[in-house]
Amino acid sequence: MPSREEPTAPSGKKKRKRRRARLIVIAVVLALVAGVGYGVFWSISTVRASFPETTGSIQLDGMSSPVQVKRDGNGIPQLYADTAEDLFRAQGFVQAQDRFWEMDVRRHLTAGRLSEMFGSDQVETDAFLRTLGWRETAQREWDTKLSAATKKYLTAYTAGVNAYLEDHEGKELSVEYAALSFENDYKPQKWSPVDSVAWLKAMAWDLRGNMQDEIDRSLATSRLSARQIEDLYPAYPYDRNRPIVDRGAVNPLTKEFDPKGEEQPTGANAPATGADSGLGQGLRSGLSSLSKTLDEIPALLGPSGNGIGSNSWVVAGEHTTTGKPLLANDPHLAPQMPSLWYQMGLHCNRVSAKCPYDVAGYTFSGMPGVVIGHNADIAWGMTNLGADVSDLYLEKVTTDGYLYDGKQRPFTTRKETIRVAGGKDRTITVRSTRNGPIVSDREDELETVGKKAPVGDAAPDRGDGYAVSLRWTALDPSRTMDAVFKLNRARNFTEFRAAAADFAVPSQNLIYADTEGNIGYQAPGKIPTRGKDRNGKPIDGRYPAPGWDSTYAWKNYIPQKALPYEYNPKRGYIVTANQAVVDRERYPYLLTNDWGYGARSKRITDLIESKIKDGGKISTDDMQSLQMDNTSEIAKVLTPYLLKIKIKDGYVREAQELLDGWDYTQDSDSAAAAYFNAVWRNTLKLAFGNKLPKELRVKDQCLRVRPADETGPVEDLDDDSDLITECGERDKDVAQPDGGDRWYEVVRGLLKQPNNDWWHTNGNQTNRATDNRDELLARAMKDARYELTSKLGKDINTWSWGRLHQLTLKNQTLGTKGPGFVQWMLNRGPWNLSGGEAAVNATGWNAAGGYEVVWVPSMRMVVNLDNLDKSRWINLTGASGHAYHEHYDDQTSKWVKGEMLDWAFSEKAVDEATDDKLALTP
Repeated sequence: MPSREEPTAPSGKKKRKRRRARLIVIAVVLALVAGVGYGVFWSISTVRASFPETTGSIQLDGMSSPVQVKRDGNGIPQLYADTAEDLFRAQGFVQAQDRFWEMDVRRHLTAGRLSEMFGSDQVETDAFLRTLGWRETAQREWDTKLSAATKKYLTAYTAGVNAYLEDHEGKELSVEYAALSFENDYKPQKWSPVDSVAWLKAMAWDLRGNMQDEIDRSLATSRLSARQIEDLYPAYPYDRNRPIVDRGAVNPLTKEFDPKGEEQPTGANAPATGADSGLGQGLRSGLSSLSKTLDEIPALLGPSGNGIGSNSWVVAGEHTTTGKPLLANDPHLAPQMPSLWYQMGLHCNRVSAKCPYDVAGYTFSGMPGVVIGHNADIAWGMTNLGADVSDLYLEKVTTDGYLYDGKQRPFTTRKETIRVAGGKDRTITVRSTRNGPIVSDREDELETVGKKAPVGDAAPDRGDGYAVSLRWTALDPSRTMDAVFKLNRARNFTEFRAAAADFAVPSQNLIYADTEGNIGYQAPGKIPTRGKDRNGKPIDGRYPAPGWDSTYAWKNYIPQKALPYEYNPKRGYIVTANQAVVDRERYPYLLTNDWGYGARSKRITDLIESKIKDGGKISTDDMQSLQMDNTSEIAKVLTPYLLKIKIKDGYVREAQELLDGWDYTQDSDSAAAAYFNAVWRNTLKLAFGNKLPKELRVKDQCLRVRPADETGPVEDLDDDSDLITECGERDKDVAQPDGGDRWYEVVRGLLKQPNNDWWHTNGNQTNRATDNRDELLARAMKDARYELTSKLGKDINTWSWGRLHQLTLKNQTLGTKGPGFVQWMLNRGPWNLSGGEAAVNATGWNAAGGYEVVWVPSMRMVVNLDNLDKSRWINLTGASGHAYHEHYDDQTSKWVKGEMLDWAFSEKAVDEATDDKLALTP
């Protein structure tokens, strides 16, 4: 049981700061009390009850010696302990102080228990998550995989969280619990070590690779031919956008990757061409329902889409002003309040075998250790590698089992009971085959999967249709939690690579730098290998596979020693931004054929090379400025075509002239950027969006089309009596065409084919048909002019990109679906943002759904390996998860402007930056 001693009196500066914060709280509460509904129950004490104690002393059971918690002016804590167990116990306590609501929601998400908190609306989401079995897999990791040291640290962290819970409940935990108490009598249970491990599954889910592409390609077959689908998934432009590792080879004898090895073309991984038309309408129907189910799962890391990703790069000392490496990272994830990240330092008072940690960086609330950051010797960053680590399988099932290699096999089953706040419990049965859990059991419509699918003579009788199962590496127990602690204490590249070998899921690009001046890269992950089908064709995972045929089962995993890496490459820098890792024809294993297309990596590479040519040097300021580069790569390609078109309508021509002389930067105050992005959006809609099936288009956007059982693209005709009205079904944040850099490549190729069929559109009541590129682009410019007139006004001089491109930070639970006044209380914004889709400053938006920001650089950091105290960092929001706390969103305004905070690391620098001190004592 924690106990408290009187805190020391704050300084005059702190008194004034807290007085201002208290006045804000008073104003808010008065506004709420003056309102209606729930507002009358609120008081100042309700809002402030959960604010953490940050000064004085608190006793915690289980501590062997005191831990000092030093918070700077932004509330970022640095912890100092004598033992590793005390350090992680304190980390659990302090994270619970600031972020327990967030932690509690996360563990309910990963366990499929959201209904216990939020009622019956979450039952279907819980059922799907129980079917996936994230929590079950985490439990198996705890039972069978994790090292004794990792389990000891997780146990200590858990004890720290529970020490906080013992002394806090209801409004003392957070204002969200006070709001939730109006709906039900929910009270949080004690924390468990498995709660921490399970969060890695949610992290892996949102970074799971090409599952959405696999579904989208299959759904597209209802309206598009095999050739048309391949048009929309062009080959990666290796000749233009350099892969991360541009040399080296796998030794055919040792199966080990050698970054200096002589490359031997293999030709083994060329992407397949042509859609598998044998999947048929029944499968498409099932996948449509599965896609809707996936959309309902909270995307805590970001919406699935080609444009989402991250940037990281490292520059060797030979090219920097410091003479030592500089390393930058900014993961692009879903914006939320509070930020996904929690900044923290974890320091042993004396680094030794007993207490080997001296590390700082970005953590996940609810999980011990540092995920991205640096220690006293090395720094590391992460971007999503995007490996294909999941496959969908068709399954021939009966009430007794499923078919596999001509034999009936029994299901593996388990019962799951979903408890529902304010409702009746629901029990489900989860069925699994050798390929994985049957995800189609959670949707009635999926029961008809494959009912009409012409899958070939070798397929079993379709009967009532095929089910759909999921094979995914994250459903196998792994040692990723071990890897986190190994990264935190690694001292050199050898130890860094050893840690990466345990980083099974999600598969990430890991970049590296150390204080000795070395830089490096490692591709980690548990990545499956596939064989060949019965016709000798390589199986590439691009489409759902027949689960009844063991030929399509995964064969093994890429050996860890064969995964690509680099160490001190001659060029003197390494860039990872979700582009291809290696040239597919010079690497014997298939990582994926669905890479990001390299727009950001190319821009970063170009900027670095322009800076270091002729002996130029890169500074910390340069690294920070590069993170804010707003240039639109597609604008460079498309704008010259737009300017050559003769526009007769003076009203439209006035907008077209905005692009003349534009430098392609997307500043928030730019009228040209606003107009270009509107033209880009309308170009995609006309050329592609209106021709896609309803399952890919934005929900409730309706077109007149041919009946679904007829082939050919959707047309926007409205004068044919045979047409029907068909409305889109997908959430606007994940609809297509999303405008990511895959679409850059699609349009780049088509611009050179002015009479390609994709430029053809049929007419309607307000526009005549277009027959070629220039006619469609002219129509897009016209549509964009009128769209922005309605949104921003007639006067183009008042237009700005930021007025369209806004960020609103929302609490991921009550801030999206809670009572209106609660949303108002918990959410923040909007802010007008610079940047854009696939820019380095990747404030992403979905072109199918609108201009609203749907993913962001969730944090930014620049690590200076010459002097770690001169490193910089910034978070999207603030350290605190408590609404109206002074550190709830105090970093956001700086983040918007591209500013960063000084990142103190040495004890001397931390002491100088410290505003509050708290002792956690035995």
